[in-house]
Amino acid sequence: MKLYDYYRSSACFRVRIALNLKGLDYQAVPVHLINHGGEQFSDAYQKINPQQLVPSLQDGDKVLTQSLAIIEYLDETHPSPPLLPADPYQKSLVRSFALAIAADLHPLNNLRVWKYLMSHLKLPEEQKNSWYHHWMKIGLDALEKKLLSHHQNMSYCFGDQPTLADICLVPQLFNARRFAFDLGAYPTLVRIDANCQKHPAFVKAWPEEASADVKG
Repeated sequence: MKLYDYYRSSACFRVRIALNLKGLDYQAVPVHLINHGGEQFSDAYQKINPQQLVPSLQDGDKVLTQSLAIIEYLDETHPSPPLLPADPYQKSLVRSFALAIAADLHPLNNLRVWKYLMSHLKLPEEQKNSWYHHWMKIGLDALEKKLLSHHQNMSYCFGDQPTLADICLVPQLFNARRFAFDLGAYPTLVRIDANCQKHPAFVKAWPEEASADVKG
């Protein structure tokens, strides 16, 4: 398998965690989102992913895009350990938590949105950071409340094994810290994040642990 990867991308971070949890070997192919005006816009990469986004996963002659779709593909083709619960209700809870990050929170704070805010709307750095903190607070407030409504001091978001929810949470909190967002109001999320950071699959996926080749 080949993972078209950018080491700081939250979406790529998620897929690296999933691959590591599954114990799967893969070749990382760097796609630097800033160098040379953004390597994701190259003609060669557009043939792989017409959306010009990372990650993309190539498995044999199949190419998959969108991090959650890739992770569910990995979960179905390599079912152990499972990343989604078997119980339909619990599975829905995990998916809901993951989508609250991947579909609602993260898209408002990713690189292409920031570039538009600064290059086209001419927002100064202070206002860009205010945008980021505003949406981060709304998203994390809801996630903290969601876990508190059913959480029973479990090691991870929905039990004692990592799931898709944890795979999405950790990169989002990593980004929050990068941009100086105060996580003091989210003790449950921070505690789970700390547990994840002790897990080898998460450690190996960490941006700082990515190889120099992946960093580009």
